[in-house]
This record gives sequence, C-alpha cells and structure tokens, in this order.
Amino acid sequence: MTNWPALALACSLLACDKEASRRPTGYSGESALRHATTLMAFGPRIPGTDGWRQSGDWIVARMRESADTVFTQEWTHTLATGARIPQRNIIARFRPEAAERVLYVTHWDTRPQSDRAGTAAERALPVPGANDNASGVGLLIALGELLKSTPPAVGVDFLFVDGEDWGNFDSMTDVLIGSSYFARNIPWPNYRPLFGVVWDMIGDRDLQIYQEIHSVRQAPEVVQRVWSVAADLGYSGVFIPEQKTPITDDHLPLLRAGLRVIDVIDIDFPDHHKPSDTIDKISAESLQKVGDVAAALVLPARD
Repeated sequence: MTNWPALALACSLLACDKEASRRPTGYSGESALRHATTLMAFGPRIPGTDGWRQSGDWIVARMRESADTVFTQEWTHTLATGARIPQRNIIARFRPEAAERVLYVTHWDTRPQSDRAGTAAERALPVPGANDNASGVGLLIALGELLKSTPPAVGVDFLFVDGEDWGNFDSMTDVLIGSSYFARNIPWPNYRPLFGVVWDMIGDRDLQIYQEIHSVRQAPEVVQRVWSVAADLGYSGVFIPEQKTPITDDHLPLLRAGLRVIDVIDIDFPDHHKPSDTIDKISAESLQKVGDVAAALVLPARD
C-alpha cells in the first residue's frame, strides 16, 4: 500500500516545487564529460584487468574528495563456467546521518565482447564503454562535486556496481552481478530509501529516454517523480513521457529486494555493445540534461 502522506512529505523535502526546479541546479555536464573521458583513458573496465583495477581505484579517490563516507564491497564471483572473477562495488554516502535517503546507481564495468558488432573480428573486441557506462560514472562524480558544495535535502547514496555487463543477458547468466550482490548484502539494517534511480547509457548525443516498463509496473510513483522534474526543467524532449520496452538492468535485483528503484536509460543507443562505443558518442549537453534532473531530485527547494 502506498503511504501517500509520507510520499507528499518526501516530495516537499525533495524540491518538488515547480518554480524552484526550473532554476539552474549548479550541476556541470562539462565536468561529467571530463570525468568520463578520464575514466576511458584507463582502457576497458573488464573485471580482473589492470584497466578495471585502475578505474576502480580512481572512482574511489574521486568520491573520497566529495562524499562523507566511501567504502567498497569486494568479493569473488564464480561464473557459470566455474572460473572466478574479482568484483568490487563502490559506495559513497552524503549526509550519512540522515534517515530519509535516495539511492543512485550506475555500473562501472565494461563488456568483454562486442556481441552486437557486425563482424566476427569486431565481436571479439571488448566494448570501450563510453556511453555504457562511463556516462553514468561521470554523471555521479560530477554530482558528487555539487553535493559537496550544496548539501542535499536528504541523505544520498551512490552505488557504483560491478559486473553488470559480463555475461549472457538472454539466459541471465553472470549479469547484474554487483547489483545482485548488493541486494543480498545491503550494508545498512532496514534500508529503505525513499526512491532510487539507475543511471545507464545517459550520455548519447541523440538522447531519448523512454519510461522503462518494469519501472512503470513496480515503482510508478518514482517514474512519475523523475519525469515530472524533467518536464519542469524543460527536458520533455529527452525524458519522453511514454512507455516503450522492458529492460534487464540493475534495477531488477533491487526491486526484488523491496527497494523502489527505476531505470533511466536510452536503450536505443546505436553503438550499444559495439567497439564503436567511444568517447565521441557522448556529449556534455546530454550529460547536462540528465545531471540537472538527478540534481533537482535531491537538492533543497529554493525560495
């Protein structure tokens, strides 16, 4: 049963006032693009590789510059083949003392093979992962910089999950590894954020984000909140208020764990799971629009 009085109170706390949300948030899409570009310089972020280790260390270092608390979940995942790969979720908290919280999720790993590429030689290559998902990492790091200077109205938790893109999505084998691990090992007792959002593939130059079907069915009030804020900011051309398709992503294990988490993703990215997912495919303009929405959802209301 929906607790509508609590939801209304949360809306007030989270700057739902339309006039306030139309004002600039202070978020920087240029900063997000710079962070995504730096992350890409480490190479593919395939679990167990040097590029993966360096990338993870870099994310931890950046979040320690802005967040109040930063820690990791580290474990070894046994694949369906019997092989084992290292995994690391990175968690950063803003205002950790606050009881009312929002959860933002993004995956930081990259896919080992470009299975959607046109040739066998290309399919054997790793996905560089600019939009999928250096864009989401860049967004959260830039948002962390803003939240350091402008504390949010509620507590905010960033979860950078590993192993989202490793395996086979058709058979659901060895995918969504980090979000599934977090859902089984939530580090805080009785954790129930007001809402959560997965930010995935949100930097595409031709950005069109439709409402994802699982999100609409299982957390419709969160979808409404996010698309309403986007509309108030003038971004209905990007956050299109139409349902399109169910998507397998990191929100699913979190929804099954009882967390009200939705997926914000442009699944129609033409370079998805291809070696052409390079830094030139994302833009500061797209990152600005999505980052403004992410910021407005948690910043205090302005007079």
